[in-house]
Amino acid sequence: MNQADFSSYEKSCFVYRDNKPERLTIRNYREDDIEALIRIQRECFPPPYPSELWWNREQLLNHLRRFPQGMLCAEIGGAVVGSLTTMIASIDLTAPDRLRHTWAEMTDNGYIGTHAPDGNTLYVVDIGVSPSARGLGLGKQMLQAAYELVVELGLDRLLGGARMPGYGRAAAELTPEEYVEAVLSGERRDPVVGFLLRCGRLPVAVARDYLDDEESAGCALLMEWRNPFRHSADVRPDAFPL
Repeated sequence: MNQADFSSYEKSCFVYRDNKPERLTIRNYREDDIEALIRIQRECFPPPYPSELWWNREQLLNHLRRFPQGMLCAEIGGAVVGSLTTMIASIDLTAPDRLRHTWAEMTDNGYIGTHAPDGNTLYVVDIGVSPSARGLGLGKQMLQAAYELVVELGLDRLLGGARMPGYGRAAAELTPEEYVEAVLSGERRDPVVGFLLRCGRLPVAVARDYLDDEESAGCALLMEWRNPFRHSADVRPDAFPL
């Protein structure tokens, strides 16, 4: 499907806060949402996360110019409380070098100048939910919207690097691969990896020096969601067989 033919995305559902239903809307974010998106970044990624990695206005305007279909936000009661930013990339899971990338290399330092409209993979650049709206399932709802975009555009998969905030404390005793295996076996828990597993994502490979993130010791776990309507010839690496 030609991206230019894609209509803007918007859907509503209910989420429960203290047993009371509240209407949630997932939609494409717009220029007038920029200040709210920057606020969410500050709330979601406090120190020691580097403040220079928070979104700035120029980056967000670039997102809207290059790939408006891939920019999603969550809104409750007229307030934007979550966002999900994506781009399209060409990814071959059989090519190990393509998996050895950093977040900055893949996303053009967050400006998504590397967005490839003819690629095969929807790549997650960033996802965040304001602390005031956590526990309501917003992250899962936004990812579901991204999965729907994968299907709508006829892409092979969604892929993104998951922070491993529990790994920093275990780095002295475990390699990142051993840490992931421990999470998959239930011996350890990781809040981000565990969340994405529950959202239907599959582990692909560890990316070292992926992001300047002390809690994750710079590592991330690349995780995919495969388009169930497409059967790519790509073979997932067998480091984390499921």
